Amino acid sequence: MLVAGVDDAGRGAVIGPLVIAGVLFREEDLYKLAELGVRDSKLLSPSRRFRLAEEIKRIALKHRVVKLLPPEIDKVVMSNRKLHKLNRLEARTMAQIIAELKPDIAYVDASDVLAERFKQHILECLSFNVEIISEHKADKSYPIVSAASIIAKAERDNSVKKLQEKYGDIGCGYPTDPKTIAFLRECLKRFDKYPDFVRKSWKPAKKLKDEARMRQAKLG
Repeated sequence: MLVAGVDDAGRGAVIGPLVIAGVLFREEDLYKLAELGVRDSKLLSPSRRFRLAEEIKRIALKHRVVKLLPPEIDKVVMSNRKLHKLNRLEARTMAQIIAELKPDIAYVDASDVLAERFKQHILECLSFNVEIISEHKADKSYPIVSAASIIAKAERDNSVKKLQEKYGDIGCGYPTDPKTIAFLRECLKRFDKYPDFVRKSWKPAKKLKDEARMRQAKLG
């Protein structure tokens, strides 16, 4: 029995990619994940995630990573039925990863509020028989999904680090980070626009741009 886990990282970020990762293990080898100390990636430090990600990739049969960049995300979010379209993009991407891994059963962390609907969207994109277990917070319930989550978050951490090396302290890329918001404001102040690695369709980014326009209008 071949078992896959699939999860994402960076869905709510305003800066950087949305990363989706999948891992494949034989069922009898899943115990190795527990031995590594694999658990919810959000409870791990970035350095610990990176080390675990490398170990997971080393012992997995296969792993796959897909990065959805801000322009592709913006195109989807700015279209009609925004949330539905983004969920479908994630479902298609997860299906792509599952098709490459070819497991007998795949556990996925559902992005849709309706986990069963998310499962159906994935199955619609697959041309072979595979059992899909789609659940919310699956990374907390299944070590195989935790493993995928760790790889996804480590890849996103690396992407953000490269952006920081080139553009300075952009924070973690989430709108809850004051450093990220300060960076976005500085972009608008200096260039009157956002760089391509910013999700321009995100509400916090749009709000900051509207505020900048209002200030500019007051100044004449």
